[in-house]
Amino acid sequence: MSQAAQQPVTERKSWKPLARALLDRFGYGIGLTVVVLLMWEVGVKVGNVPRYLLPPPSVIAVTFVADWHIIYLNIEPTLIAILAGFALSVVIGVPLASLMVFSHLAERILYPPMVASQAIPKVAIAPLFIVWMGYGITPKVWIAFLIAFFPIVIDTVIGLRSVPPEMLQLGRSMGGGTLRVFVKLRLPHALPNVFAGMKVAITLAVVGAITGEFVGSQSGLGFLLTSASGQMDTALVFAVLVTISVIAMVLFAIIEGLERLAIPWHASMRSRKVGH
Repeated sequence: MSQAAQQPVTERKSWKPLARALLDRFGYGIGLTVVVLLMWEVGVKVGNVPRYLLPPPSVIAVTFVADWHIIYLNIEPTLIAILAGFALSVVIGVPLASLMVFSHLAERILYPPMVASQAIPKVAIAPLFIVWMGYGITPKVWIAFLIAFFPIVIDTVIGLRSVPPEMLQLGRSMGGGTLRVFVKLRLPHALPNVFAGMKVAITLAVVGAITGEFVGSQSGLGFLLTSASGQMDTALVFAVLVTISVIAMVLFAIIEGLERLAIPWHASMRSRKVGH
């Protein structure tokens, strides 16, 4: 057989592992989603459920397309609040976790207030943020931060403390100071945990930004959600919820992609390679 005839066969074979990996990762979820949507569509129509109570997926899709311009205009303020709150949670959370690891006094002082802050419903304190900071984007950013920073702190502390003592002793015996051991040993070893906390935090930042927009806002997806609910436009409510879910999934996927770039050596990354 000639080389030209063999090339298409080789290309088809090279695509098989990728197709199999994509099917294993997304196929079952997509299949389940399709089944649920079909059952929803049929169940609503057979049961004659009013659209203002539960619109079928087809009506939600039509509303999403018809009102896309309104939804699109409200994505930007929400996305800014999400990303700013998440960035703050990383910039403050990781150094705070490092301080708690190196100082037991700091841990005893900071840990109880952090736990207490997570027990307080953010909807309850959001009005205070509006009073203190106004109706701009600032209170939404801080609410997103308050919800998102805790998993980053906890996971970073766990990662920094999980370095085997033998590795730390080896680093010190080779002349490494505290800072050098932290940069070369502790931080790289903690990165899987840091990224795990970041993946949780980015979804919580979405919740925080929407919560802030519920309480006091004149733009954003949370504001649009409240307005549509007040007008009994249930189809638009579902369309906005779908948009929020897609934003959360995209941001989660971006963090996961950064994780693969930052720690390709980790066992969890090697197991995700195509063909494994």
